[in-house]
Amino acid sequence: MYRSHNCGELNASNINTEVTLAGWVQKSRDKGFMNWVDLRDRYGITQLIFDESRTDKTVFELAKTLGREFVIQVKGTVIEREAKNKNIPTGEIEILVSELTILNTALTPPFTIEDETDGGEDIRMKYRYLDIRRNPVKNSLLFRHKVAMEVRKYLSDLDFCEVETPYLIKSTPEGARDFVVPSRMNEGQFYALPQSPQTFKQLLMVGGMDKYFQIVKCFRDEDLRADRQPEFTQIDCEMAFVEQEDILNVFEGLTRHLLKEIKGIEVDKFPRITYDYAMKTYGNDKPDIRFGMKFGELNEFAQHKEFPVFNSAELVVGIAVPGAGNYTRKEIDGLIDWVKRPQVGASGMVYVKCNEDGTYKSSVDKFYDQDDLANWAKATEANPGDMIFVLSGPANKTRAQLSALRMELATRLGLRKPEEFAPLWVVDFPLLELDEESGRYHAMHHPFTSPKPEDMALLETEPGKVRANAYDMVLNGNEIGGGSIRIHDKATQQLMFKYLGFTEEEAKAQFGFLMDAFQFGAPPHGGLAFGLDRLVAILGGQETIRDFIAFPKNNSGRDVMIDAPAAIDDAQLKELHIKIDAI
Repeated sequence: MYRSHNCGELNASNINTEVTLAGWVQKSRDKGFMNWVDLRDRYGITQLIFDESRTDKTVFELAKTLGREFVIQVKGTVIEREAKNKNIPTGEIEILVSELTILNTALTPPFTIEDETDGGEDIRMKYRYLDIRRNPVKNSLLFRHKVAMEVRKYLSDLDFCEVETPYLIKSTPEGARDFVVPSRMNEGQFYALPQSPQTFKQLLMVGGMDKYFQIVKCFRDEDLRADRQPEFTQIDCEMAFVEQEDILNVFEGLTRHLLKEIKGIEVDKFPRITYDYAMKTYGNDKPDIRFGMKFGELNEFAQHKEFPVFNSAELVVGIAVPGAGNYTRKEIDGLIDWVKRPQVGASGMVYVKCNEDGTYKSSVDKFYDQDDLANWAKATEANPGDMIFVLSGPANKTRAQLSALRMELATRLGLRKPEEFAPLWVVDFPLLELDEESGRYHAMHHPFTSPKPEDMALLETEPGKVRANAYDMVLNGNEIGGGSIRIHDKATQQLMFKYLGFTEEEAKAQFGFLMDAFQFGAPPHGGLAFGLDRLVAILGGQETIRDFIAFPKNNSGRDVMIDAPAAIDDAQLKELHIKIDAI
């Protein structure tokens, strides 16, 4: 055997034990008559000692040839370490080596394999297999494994059954762009990689598998950000014979279980807010509620006061920033420049200092007196010592701008604490949203989402006001999961396709299999999908997901390690019936 123990488990209780270890050379220290080597594997580091007076001469000389990341096997005796290292579990002992075998040599790594490395992101992505040897990445992958195991345990204990669904499916026009796969056997036809297993999990409900889950890869050909990858992993779930409350309770329980088992944190019942409240109060549908700074609408107090910027605005809205009343003019001007950036798009910003003596000083004192500003303070819940920042303009655009400012200020003020967790549900989303360019309605979630029964009559007259039986779970300002009660009868599904602009022929061509299935006794059903990558990153206290994915893509969707995507040769193209001159 290559090892009797791993490099993280030996301690003082093992002194005088003969052991065999294997791993990588972390570093070595040659003192001439004595040589120390730190041997590393996934489990930790054990110090090896080669002593001229106690070690075989051949072994002693061979030890001097060891370089960083050499793969070696040693046999020896556990002895007490003279200079103990209290920072590692094996710090009380070392191995007096009697036999040394070099299993493989190694080139000098392009960056140091240590927690604090000198390698930039690009070089570490290129040599990702080396980066995984570093504790931060290794521990992130182990953390992901732990979360996934707890998910499987929790759902299995509730009688959920894990079922695999196909990866080669049919392309559909809804949602993001599909990745497509040409079929060699069916000339001119293509599979698509699934953006989610949505229709298959609904068919499983028709099939009587009333509690399904799957930790599954999904694929979307869309623009990338730090928290997006072209391939990502979902915790995909569906249940039959349930209402919205049943689903919220199950997955609230799952999240509470993960927070307790993974982070040791107990969470009470999750707040629930409507989509309309979220947009009005926080400016987005995934609010971070670890801190305040709720929006205060100021139209009533700010308009018709001879200030034309506010008088012409659809919405005047502000937030009170705690303790920011001492901001300098330079700091304020910096924030004004920040909101004017193209990424935010505000044309300017008004500010009000809430002085400790109860008076106010604003950038628009010419137009507003102390009573006006006191009303602003009341509407934004500002206290003495705070600063009020106010934006104005078209309602939706202005709310989005103020939301961006709110999050930026919270980050600067240290209010987004990674070890603090504040989950909530956002419910009552609009069923449809209007695309102003095309004039068509699109499903806000997907076309299989059920309308609220009490809003069904509005589909004919005011479709934009119909609420969906849909819900999102939000954690620390991130949507970590979303789902809905599904349509489960053919007539309602046909009606939904009609309002989404599908002809009867198009609906049948794309989703006829699902509507056919609904005619064979489809139960009421609904579900939810968590984004595993994002959930793990948030639980791990990180903003980005890459370190929790073994082999991630970069911002261009490329795997720089294996150099993919890549061209394929002419013979393959011909087999796939793809004309070379069309590429």
